[in-house]
Amino acid sequence: MVTSNLRHLRKSAGYTQAQLAEKLDIKRSLIGAYEEGRAEPKLSTLINIAAHFHITLDDLITLDLSNSTDQRSTDASKAGGGKLRVLAITVDQDQKENIELVPYKASAGYLNGYADPEFIEELPRFQLPMLGSNGTFRAFEISGDSMLPIASGTVIVGRFIEDWQAIKDGTPCIIVSEKEGVVFKRIYNKIQNASMLRLHSDNPLYSPYELHVDDILEIWEARSYISSTFPIADLSLDKLSSIVLDLQKEVMKLKKLD
Repeated sequence: MVTSNLRHLRKSAGYTQAQLAEKLDIKRSLIGAYEEGRAEPKLSTLINIAAHFHITLDDLITLDLSNSTDQRSTDASKAGGGKLRVLAITVDQDQKENIELVPYKASAGYLNGYADPEFIEELPRFQLPMLGSNGTFRAFEISGDSMLPIASGTVIVGRFIEDWQAIKDGTPCIIVSEKEGVVFKRIYNKIQNASMLRLHSDNPLYSPYELHVDDILEIWEARSYISSTFPIADLSLDKLSSIVLDLQKEVMKLKKLD
């Protein structure tokens, strides 16, 4: 039971074997051995695994945590503020995780297919080596001007967040929710006190609003973006006046030379 539970917990959190090994302060090869049943974790390691995933040691050893109908494991999965589940992903020929792209036109379908491996398999996918292997990444095309100067049509590349309580205030994220769909906002964390996230736009014309954690399906921390539109320079009236004045001075100098 521990073998399958450990694999389920790791994949649900979006960890690679190396990442989980680092968090538990053990060798990566041991995670592989535990998941394949070639070795059994020590009691101290079992305690650390249970504590990290916010479950009891008894549940880790005796329950099938992949069974979503098990109420105890379901309740335990919400202790970190997220929703424990197996994250559907794709890999390349070298078994490296891809970055799947969710175009804006596919965002409505993503609400129903985000956990469906067949739906995820149909999405465009690519690699960005500079992001490294620390986490699972997905890309979303955004629409609208609520996060200017990030323009409509920009692709935001996000890292999957399993523990929502750990999100720091002001973090830009892609939030997938039943109520709002796929949105790109800055998060202000009110989970501990009110089970809410307050979402802010960078464009001051848009008012902030709150989402209850029960309405949220996924959160992806923005780590990079891809855009064909370059940011517009901040040309205020004062700056324009200064540029014009400098040009006038240069013209006067040229006239004197003549």
